[in-house]
Amino acid sequence: MDYRTLIRNGTVVDGTGKPAFKADVRVRAGRIAEIAAGLEPRENERVIDADGCYVTPGFIEAHNHWDAAVWWSPNMEPFPGYGVTTSINGNCGFSLAPLPQNGTGRDDIIDIFNFFEDIPEVPMRTMIPWDWHKWSEYKASHERNVRTPANFASFCGHIPIRLCVMGEQAWERAATVDEIAQMCALLEDALGAGAMGMSSNQLDRDKHDRPLPTQLAEDDEYAALLAVLSRHPGTTFQLIIDNWMHMTATKVVDRMGRLCEQAGVPFQWAGLPTLDFQQGAAAEQWELHERFKEEGLPFWTGFTHVQFMFSVDFKRTLLFAQLGLQAWQDIVEIKDDAEKLARLADPVWRATAREAWDSGFANNAFTAESVFLRESENGSGPVGVKLKEFMAAEGIVHPSDALADWVIRNGTDSVALQDGWAKVDETIVRLLKDPRSVANVSDAGAHGKMFCGAGDNVLLLSEYVRDTGKLTIEEGINALTGRQAEFFGLSDRGVLTVGMAADICVFNLDEIERRPEEKIWDIPDGTGGRTYRYIRPAAPMRLTMVNGIPTFDQGAFTGKFPGRFIGPERETEQAIAAE
Repeated sequence: MDYRTLIRNGTVVDGTGKPAFKADVRVRAGRIAEIAAGLEPRENERVIDADGCYVTPGFIEAHNHWDAAVWWSPNMEPFPGYGVTTSINGNCGFSLAPLPQNGTGRDDIIDIFNFFEDIPEVPMRTMIPWDWHKWSEYKASHERNVRTPANFASFCGHIPIRLCVMGEQAWERAATVDEIAQMCALLEDALGAGAMGMSSNQLDRDKHDRPLPTQLAEDDEYAALLAVLSRHPGTTFQLIIDNWMHMTATKVVDRMGRLCEQAGVPFQWAGLPTLDFQQGAAAEQWELHERFKEEGLPFWTGFTHVQFMFSVDFKRTLLFAQLGLQAWQDIVEIKDDAEKLARLADPVWRATAREAWDSGFANNAFTAESVFLRESENGSGPVGVKLKEFMAAEGIVHPSDALADWVIRNGTDSVALQDGWAKVDETIVRLLKDPRSVANVSDAGAHGKMFCGAGDNVLLLSEYVRDTGKLTIEEGINALTGRQAEFFGLSDRGVLTVGMAADICVFNLDEIERRPEEKIWDIPDGTGGRTYRYIRPAAPMRLTMVNGIPTFDQGAFTGKFPGRFIGPERETEQAIAAE
């Protein structure tokens, strides 16, 4: 259906960073047909009054993990109400393809998504067809079986590439020359089919404390894969680095930056430290960022503008493992509730848990002051207080013992909240203004029971543009649209220009907020019931359009699914049908 729309009386912020201007925007056949002042309505054309509103490109989510969830939650809630029109997935070295055909490779991929991104295992096993091997076959299956309200794009993950070729050996050693050649063939298939590029990971360890397979990749493997990327214009390389635990980021970024320089491949590293505890590494990484820019390297810094806050449950969370609290992670891995409660009371386990809590990274990140007791399964309480207040009331000396006692009292489905670390606004504003940065790394689509990154885009506009004035509206919109499109090779969207795809937002800056989280019970739990995830009520947008079709309109999701599976765009159709 050709939705013919005229958006009148708005202030256009075109996504390029140029000054806003008053104009009307006409949409026809899924594209922007005209942008000018004083356009007159035509027959069979819906007119939308945007007086008092900004009219902008649709927002591009630079870092999502909707890979699996779109198969059972295709509405991507709450994206339409937050103006999101494009979602980039396959991040962190994790993607659903290529799919290993032998051994435990598929189980490894499911475990990785389950552990690192909190994607529920049951629907992954039962609601995804897994009818592919190569990435191109995955894309074809996605296009056959899934419809989304936002455009969907994906990197090809380095981890499944390694697992396909090396099996379990991928966790143990470097690749041979022949294995590297096989990896290159798999990546060639993905890029030829429209993958955004390749993502890799030099940060994470799994639930068994094993470095992920990509951390065993040597320079010859990376160089060969980057050479494949260099043959596909518009594709990029993404690397997740460690500014959290082992603090290897500076060395790794320098190493990979030089490999990308040699290959001529745009390199996104995620990302320069923006939290207070990371500032020891920030200065040296700023130096790298500026030096690489001065040398003209295709070097982009990914980052988030939010303060990290994590919801902590005792059945799914990866937070304990990421903080080095292996004894608490062992509790999470126990499936039987009675056994879990017995272990929490065991004096030997408690001694081990106290020792881990008092050492290293966990001691500065997970404290009695930072842990908030959020929800009780059985109502015993207390809730709404800090762990230190519970300790004082009960006369408990150690926070690990106190948390264990609270879970025993309240039930294993109780939830705590880790208050997170303060963000350094000066660093964030500097990055938001930097033309070589990729903003709004939100993780939306992942961590449904920990936090919901959906809505972080609106927080950028409300906090940094409206409330503090640290950014102009032009800078804020550019960070969320045009600059993202430039990096990701999305040449057909991200700016408002005649002939471009009509991905459009209309909103009143005084009306929108990143709304508080709400629980919804819509995830299959494998027993015929449902479990929960967190979402947010709509910001709301006045209008969100994807490829010219409204996805959020008159205060509600429209039920339309006009999103496409896109890659670095080579679309040639720029002409609007003659009237």
